Order: sequence, then C-alpha cells, then structure tokens
Amino acid sequence: MCTAITYHAKDHYFGRNLDLEFSYHEEVTITPRSFPFVFRRQNSIEQHYALIGMAFVVDNYPLYYDATNEKGLSMAGLNFPGNADYKNECPDLDNITPFEFIPWILCQCANVEEARKLLSRINLVNINFNRELPLSPLHWMIADQKDAIVVESVKDGLKVYDDPVGVMTNNPTFDKQLFFLNNYLNISPEPAKNSFAKGLELNEYSRGMGAIGLPGDLSSSSRFVRAAFTRINSVSGDSEEESVAQFFHILGSVEHPRGCVHLGDGKYEITIYSSCCNMDKCIYYYRTYENSQITAVKMFDEDLSGDKLVRYPMRKEPQIRYEDQPVSGWQA
Repeated sequence: MCTAITYHAKDHYFGRNLDLEFSYHEEVTITPRSFPFVFRRQNSIEQHYALIGMAFVVDNYPLYYDATNEKGLSMAGLNFPGNADYKNECPDLDNITPFEFIPWILCQCANVEEARKLLSRINLVNINFNRELPLSPLHWMIADQKDAIVVESVKDGLKVYDDPVGVMTNNPTFDKQLFFLNNYLNISPEPAKNSFAKGLELNEYSRGMGAIGLPGDLSSSSRFVRAAFTRINSVSGDSEEESVAQFFHILGSVEHPRGCVHLGDGKYEITIYSSCCNMDKCIYYYRTYENSQITAVKMFDEDLSGDKLVRYPMRKEPQIRYEDQPVSGWQA
C-alpha cells in the first residue's frame, strides 16, 4: 500500500511512499523531450514535456510509479486492489493502458485543467505490458501547483474527484475516504479542552492531547486520516531544505517499518522509498528504507533536448556520518 501527498511552502511539492514487500529495481528516470513514447492503441508522441520520476525501466520503456513534468504537473499511481476495473477497447475514446497513463498525461498537459480535458476522452484498457508483467490494480493522483484530483477506473466508469486535502492512499474509493474525515472533526493540534461533562474536573496531563483519537494503525483509511491531519497542520520555513525536510516528516508519519505489516511466509510490507519532487524546480528527492539520507536529482541539469532516458540507480546503502572531532570543552 502507499501514500501520496502535495505540500505548499514557498515552492510546491509532490511525492509519495511506495509500500511493498519487494522492489522492481526502481531508478530515478528522466525522460527528455525527444524520447519517443510508443502507445499500444494510440499514436506515438515524438515531442513532449520532459519528465522526472521513479520508474522501473523495461525494454527501454519507463514504467513510472510517480513523475513530474517540466511544467510542474505531477502524477502517482497507487495500489487499488478490488476496486480497479479496466475496460475493453472503445473506438470512440482514447484507449490507454494503465502503464501508459502517467506518460500520456504528463507528456501533453501543463496543469490539472488540461489533464481534465484528456480525462474526458480516456478509456483505461485491460492490456498487459507483457506476459511477465500483468497490470497492477491502480488509481492515480494528479496535481499541479494549485489543484489536485484523484482518478479511479471502477466498474461503473472513470471517476474524477477533486482532492481538497492533497492526500491519497488506497482503499476504499476516494469519495468514501473523504467522508470518513467526518469521524475526526474533533481532532485538533491545539491543547485539549474539557468538553466531556460540565462540573467534572478533567485536566490536560500531556502535550498533544488535542489529537487523541487520531488513528495510528497502518491501514489505508487510517493513513489517509493521519496524513491529511499532518499535512494540513504542517508548518515549515520557506527554505528548500526546511520544506523538503518537512515533506519527508509528513510521509514519515505513515511509513511502514519492517515487521508491522506481516503478509505471511516471512514477507513484510515496508516503505521501499519515499519521494519528494519540487514541482517548480523539478528537483527529485528520495530516501530509501535502508538509506535515510536524502538524495537529489536535478532534471534541469540534464540536456532535455535528447531522445535517450537518463537513469540514476537508487542509493540504498546506509549513509552514516561518524563524528571524530568533538568540540573542545563542550559538556552536556
């Protein structure tokens, strides 16, 4: 399972946790403007916006988990088992396979408004990438610097929801996730007040008691509530370092430590990586389960006029700084 969020400080940010029990050898992948995107049922796109994001590259095709284009439009696909429903081909619509969906949108659209126009013609079709890589059941978050939407292909059609909280997790469907927030309208970052009963002396004995009742488990519905609460109440400075650090703290509030989600046969779901992309500068930051140091890749440092993918393998090895120069005379 996974969590995707947006965050606005001085700049605008988009990213996600990838929570799985295995890795497909993901890489930070830059797709330059002249890389030819070939689609199964639509015409190829030879010239397009450049993209940066995390992808599993197969046969020189980037299967993006999440990506941002040079205009700042961002998109992520998250697991949606039991609800995702892909269709047969329809001659009157743009037939796009789910693994082509992210490049189809980000190649052509500069913002959410333009994405909505493409979505009105899209039919997500049931065509596997190949025999070894069948389709995953997914839904998607699309965001620019102002707006965010969620796209779900379900049995009764393609649904597009406004996302006022800038968060998406997994099941159930997004409309139900938003409704569940009503159950937590009493949660607050402010000090707790006694509204239990008049005349009964009750005291706040700890900081943070205004948030008692905020769910702490790792189910997708609970992560949605906790990430929404954390994101909406989050405060950071305007510097890039402060904003990026705050973004990873928000994602850290819903990450999966190994051992807490047991899938049987000794397998555990973990947060394989967390990402944060500056939507304005197209800087892609990430950290992995093993390596908590933040690594950054700058898309605009590359030649974006080319036609070949630029790939950066993830740095997964732990990076630990050992101090060997104590400050003279310092005392705890």
